Amino acid sequence: MNNLELKKLTEELIDTFLMAGKVSMDFSTKGLKITIKEDKSPVTDGDLEVDKILRNKILNLTPSIPIISEETVNLKIENKNKSFWLIDPIDGTKQYIKNEDEYTLNAALIINLKPAVGLIYAPKKNRLFFSYGKSLAFEIRDGNKRDLNCKKAHTNEIIALTNSDKVSEKILQIYKKNNSTRTVKMSSSLKFCVLAAGEADIYAAEARAFEWDIAAGHAILSHAGGSVTTHNGDEILYGKKDYKNLALIAKRSANLKF
Repeated sequence: MNNLELKKLTEELIDTFLMAGKVSMDFSTKGLKITIKEDKSPVTDGDLEVDKILRNKILNLTPSIPIISEETVNLKIENKNKSFWLIDPIDGTKQYIKNEDEYTLNAALIINLKPAVGLIYAPKKNRLFFSYGKSLAFEIRDGNKRDLNCKKAHTNEIIALTNSDKVSEKILQIYKKNNSTRTVKMSSSLKFCVLAAGEADIYAAEARAFEWDIAAGHAILSHAGGSVTTHNGDEILYGKKDYKNLALIAKRSANLKF
Protein backbone atom coordinates (compact mmCIF):
# COMPACT_ATOMS: atom_id res chain seq x y z
CA MET A 1 0.00 0.00 0.00
CA ASN A 2 1.18 3.54 -0.74
CA ASN A 3 0.76 6.51 1.62
CA LEU A 4 -2.51 7.62 0.03
CA GLU A 5 -4.02 4.16 0.51
CA LEU A 6 -2.76 4.00 4.09
CA LYS A 7 -4.12 7.50 4.75
CA LYS A 8 -7.57 6.56 3.47
CA LEU A 9 -7.58 3.32 5.43
CA THR A 10 -6.55 5.05 8.65
CA GLU A 11 -9.03 7.88 8.32
CA GLU A 12 -11.86 5.43 7.68
CA LEU A 13 -11.12 3.89 11.07
CA ILE A 14 -11.23 7.13 13.08
CA ASP A 15 -15.02 7.28 13.52
CA THR A 16 -15.05 3.60 14.45
CA PHE A 17 -12.47 4.22 17.17
CA LEU A 18 -14.44 7.19 18.50
CA MET A 19 -17.61 5.12 18.57
CA ALA A 20 -15.89 2.12 20.18
CA GLY A 21 -14.41 4.40 22.81
CA LYS A 22 -17.87 5.68 23.69
CA VAL A 23 -19.09 2.09 23.89
CA SER A 24 -16.27 1.26 26.31
CA MET A 25 -17.32 4.12 28.58
CA ASP A 26 -20.99 3.13 28.36
CA PHE A 27 -20.15 -0.42 29.47
CA SER A 28 -18.11 0.98 32.34
CA THR A 29 -20.97 3.22 33.44
CA LYS A 30 -23.43 0.32 33.43
CA GLY A 31 -21.06 -1.97 35.34
CA LEU A 32 -18.51 -4.32 33.80
CA LYS A 33 -18.81 -8.09 33.77
CA ILE A 34 -15.36 -9.51 34.50
CA THR A 35 -13.99 -12.92 33.48
CA ILE A 36 -10.55 -14.33 34.33
CA LYS A 37 -8.70 -15.76 31.32
CA GLU A 38 -6.45 -18.82 31.27
CA ASP A 39 -3.39 -16.62 31.81
CA LYS A 40 -5.04 -15.25 34.98
CA SER A 41 -5.55 -11.79 33.48
CA PRO A 42 -8.99 -10.15 33.52
CA VAL A 43 -11.19 -9.47 30.52
CA THR A 44 -14.51 -7.63 30.57
CA ASP A 45 -17.57 -7.55 28.41
CA GLY A 46 -16.42 -4.06 27.41
CA ASP A 47 -13.12 -5.46 26.06
CA LEU A 48 -15.00 -8.05 24.03
CA GLU A 49 -17.50 -5.58 22.59
CA VAL A 50 -14.77 -3.14 21.55
CA ASP A 51 -12.84 -6.05 20.03
CA LYS A 52 -15.88 -7.03 17.96
CA ILE A 53 -16.43 -3.46 16.75
CA LEU A 54 -12.82 -2.96 15.69
CA ARG A 55 -12.43 -6.38 14.08
CA ASN A 56 -15.66 -6.07 12.09
CA LYS A 57 -14.69 -2.68 10.68
CA ILE A 58 -11.14 -3.74 9.85
CA LEU A 59 -12.38 -6.94 8.24
CA ASN A 60 -14.73 -4.87 6.11
CA LEU A 61 -11.93 -2.53 5.01
CA THR A 62 -9.20 -5.12 4.43
CA PRO A 63 -10.82 -8.57 4.09
CA SER A 64 -7.65 -10.20 2.76
CA ILE A 65 -5.38 -9.13 5.65
CA PRO A 66 -5.35 -11.42 8.72
CA ILE A 67 -6.36 -9.94 12.07
CA ILE A 68 -4.59 -10.93 15.27
CA SER A 69 -6.36 -9.69 18.37
CA GLU A 70 -5.47 -10.22 22.00
CA GLU A 71 -8.97 -11.48 22.70
CA THR A 72 -9.23 -14.02 19.87
CA VAL A 73 -5.63 -15.10 19.15
CA ASN A 74 -4.67 -18.75 19.37
CA LEU A 75 -1.11 -18.72 20.72
CA LYS A 76 -0.65 -22.35 19.65
CA ILE A 77 -0.90 -21.39 15.97
CA GLU A 78 2.23 -19.81 14.53
CA ASN A 79 1.70 -16.65 12.48
CA LYS A 80 3.53 -17.07 9.17
CA ASN A 81 2.20 -13.88 7.58
CA LYS A 82 4.40 -10.84 7.02
CA SER A 83 1.47 -8.43 6.82
CA PHE A 84 -1.37 -8.48 9.37
CA TRP A 85 -3.33 -6.41 11.85
CA LEU A 86 -2.58 -6.40 15.57
CA ILE A 87 -5.46 -5.35 17.83
CA ASP A 88 -5.54 -4.73 21.55
CA PRO A 89 -9.13 -3.62 22.07
CA ILE A 90 -8.45 -2.30 25.55
CA ASP A 91 -4.88 -1.94 26.77
CA GLY A 92 -4.94 -1.39 30.50
CA THR A 93 -7.92 -3.57 31.38
CA LYS A 94 -7.11 -3.36 35.09
CA GLN A 95 -7.26 0.44 34.89
CA TYR A 96 -10.45 0.16 32.85
CA ILE A 97 -12.03 -1.96 35.56
CA LYS A 98 -11.05 0.65 38.16
CA ASN A 99 -12.67 3.37 36.01
CA GLU A 100 -9.33 5.15 35.57
CA ASP A 101 -8.54 7.26 32.52
CA GLU A 102 -5.35 5.84 30.96
CA TYR A 103 -6.75 2.77 29.20
CA THR A 104 -6.55 2.79 25.40
CA LEU A 105 -8.02 1.18 22.26
CA ASN A 106 -5.34 0.00 19.82
CA ALA A 107 -4.88 -1.23 16.27
CA ALA A 108 -1.78 -1.47 14.10
CA LEU A 109 -1.29 -2.61 10.54
CA ILE A 110 1.96 -4.51 10.12
CA ILE A 111 3.41 -4.62 6.61
CA ASN A 112 6.54 -6.71 5.95
CA LEU A 113 6.89 -7.19 9.72
CA LYS A 114 7.04 -3.41 10.39
CA PRO A 115 4.31 -1.13 11.79
CA ALA A 116 2.81 0.89 8.92
CA VAL A 117 -0.37 2.26 10.56
CA GLY A 118 -1.19 2.92 14.19
CA LEU A 119 -4.32 4.11 15.96
CA ILE A 120 -4.64 4.64 19.70
CA TYR A 121 -7.62 6.20 21.46
CA ALA A 122 -7.79 7.16 25.13
CA PRO A 123 -11.55 7.81 25.38
CA LYS A 124 -11.64 9.18 28.92
CA LYS A 125 -8.95 11.70 27.98
CA ASN A 126 -10.63 12.44 24.64
CA ARG A 127 -7.30 11.97 22.83
CA LEU A 128 -7.03 10.03 19.57
CA PHE A 129 -3.59 9.40 18.07
CA PHE A 130 -2.95 7.96 14.61
CA SER A 131 -0.26 7.67 11.95
CA TYR A 132 0.32 6.14 8.54
CA GLY A 133 3.87 7.07 7.51
CA LYS A 134 6.99 9.07 8.26
CA SER A 135 6.07 12.61 9.38
CA LEU A 136 2.41 11.61 9.10
CA ALA A 137 1.46 11.30 12.77
CA PHE A 138 -1.43 13.23 14.30
CA GLU A 139 -3.59 13.76 17.35
CA ILE A 140 -7.24 14.71 17.52
CA ARG A 141 -8.06 16.27 20.88
CA ASP A 142 -11.35 17.90 21.71
CA GLY A 143 -12.12 17.96 17.98
CA ASN A 144 -8.88 19.71 16.99
CA LYS A 145 -6.26 17.98 14.85
CA ARG A 146 -2.54 18.64 15.24
CA ASP A 147 0.70 17.20 13.91
CA LEU A 148 2.83 15.02 16.18
CA ASN A 149 6.55 15.67 15.80
CA CYS A 150 8.07 14.78 19.18
CA LYS A 151 8.86 18.46 19.82
CA LYS A 152 9.70 18.83 23.49
CA ALA A 153 6.98 20.34 25.63
CA HIS A 154 9.04 20.53 28.86
CA THR A 155 12.28 22.51 28.55
CA ASN A 156 13.72 22.01 32.03
CA GLU A 157 13.50 18.26 32.66
CA ILE A 158 13.88 14.83 31.08
CA ILE A 159 10.80 12.77 31.95
CA ALA A 160 11.02 8.97 32.03
CA LEU A 161 7.89 6.83 32.05
CA THR A 162 7.43 3.64 34.06
CA ASN A 163 4.91 0.81 34.20
CA SER A 164 4.95 0.45 37.97
CA ASP A 165 6.29 1.82 41.22
CA LYS A 166 8.97 -0.88 41.23
CA VAL A 167 11.56 -0.06 38.56
CA SER A 168 14.45 -2.49 38.03
CA GLU A 169 18.02 -1.33 38.43
CA LYS A 170 18.64 -2.07 34.75
CA ILE A 171 15.88 0.32 33.68
CA LEU A 172 17.01 2.95 36.18
CA GLN A 173 20.50 2.80 34.67
CA ILE A 174 19.05 3.36 31.19
CA TYR A 175 17.21 6.40 32.49
CA LYS A 176 20.34 7.71 34.21
CA LYS A 177 22.35 7.28 31.02
CA ASN A 178 19.71 9.32 29.19
CA ASN A 179 19.84 12.17 31.75
CA SER A 180 16.40 11.52 33.22
CA THR A 181 15.45 14.01 35.94
CA ARG A 182 12.04 12.59 36.90
CA THR A 183 10.00 9.40 36.50
CA VAL A 184 6.24 9.29 36.00
CA LYS A 185 4.10 6.17 36.29
CA MET A 186 1.76 5.68 33.35
CA SER A 187 -0.40 2.82 32.15
CA SER A 188 -1.07 1.35 28.71
CA SER A 189 0.13 2.37 25.26
CA LEU A 190 -0.55 6.00 26.17
CA LYS A 191 3.15 6.13 27.04
CA PHE A 192 4.15 6.00 23.36
CA CYS A 193 1.66 8.74 22.54
CA VAL A 194 2.88 11.22 25.13
CA LEU A 195 6.42 10.66 23.84
CA ALA A 196 5.21 11.48 20.32
CA ALA A 197 3.46 14.56 21.71
CA GLY A 198 6.68 15.70 23.41
CA GLU A 199 5.14 15.47 26.88
CA ALA A 200 7.72 12.92 28.08
CA ASP A 201 11.09 11.77 26.81
CA ILE A 202 11.83 8.08 27.33
CA TYR A 203 10.22 4.78 28.25
CA ALA A 204 12.21 1.60 28.78
CA ALA A 205 10.96 -1.86 29.67
CA GLU A 206 12.36 -5.32 30.09
CA ALA A 207 10.85 -8.12 28.02
CA ARG A 208 7.15 -8.20 28.87
CA ALA A 209 3.68 -8.21 27.32
CA PHE A 210 2.82 -8.96 23.69
CA GLU A 211 3.16 -7.39 20.26
CA TRP A 212 -0.40 -6.03 20.24
CA ASP A 213 0.45 -4.00 23.36
CA ILE A 214 3.10 -1.92 21.60
CA ALA A 215 2.61 -2.09 17.81
CA ALA A 216 0.27 0.90 17.43
CA GLY A 217 2.37 3.00 19.78
CA HIS A 218 5.52 1.98 17.89
CA ALA A 219 3.97 3.17 14.63
CA ILE A 220 2.83 6.51 16.05
CA LEU A 221 6.08 7.32 17.85
CA SER A 222 8.38 6.34 15.00
CA HIS A 223 6.24 8.18 12.43
CA ALA A 224 6.34 11.29 14.66
CA GLY A 225 10.15 11.21 14.64
CA GLY A 226 10.95 9.13 17.70
CA SER A 227 12.28 5.60 17.95
CA VAL A 228 11.47 2.19 19.40
CA THR A 229 14.39 -0.26 19.58
CA THR A 230 15.72 -3.12 21.67
CA HIS A 231 18.07 -2.29 24.54
CA ASN A 232 20.91 -2.94 22.10
CA GLY A 233 19.53 -0.46 19.59
CA ASP A 234 18.30 -3.11 17.17
CA GLU A 235 15.12 -2.77 15.09
CA ILE A 236 11.98 -4.37 16.50
CA LEU A 237 10.07 -6.52 14.02
CA TYR A 238 6.64 -8.15 14.43
CA GLY A 239 5.22 -11.58 13.78
CA LYS A 240 7.40 -13.44 16.27
CA LYS A 241 6.44 -17.04 16.96
CA ASP A 242 4.91 -16.37 20.39
CA TYR A 243 4.11 -12.65 19.89
CA LYS A 244 6.25 -11.89 22.96
CA ASN A 245 7.91 -8.47 23.11
CA LEU A 246 11.63 -7.98 23.44
CA ALA A 247 13.09 -5.57 25.96
CA LEU A 248 12.64 -2.11 24.47
CA ILE A 249 13.55 1.55 24.66
CA ALA A 250 11.15 4.15 23.26
CA LYS A 251 12.55 7.66 22.91
CA ARG A 252 11.27 11.02 21.78
CA SER A 253 14.70 11.86 20.37
CA ALA A 254 18.05 10.17 19.92
CA ASN A 255 19.77 12.70 22.18
CA LEU A 256 17.68 13.81 25.13
CA LYS A 257 18.54 17.28 26.39
CA PHE A 258 16.84 20.05 28.33
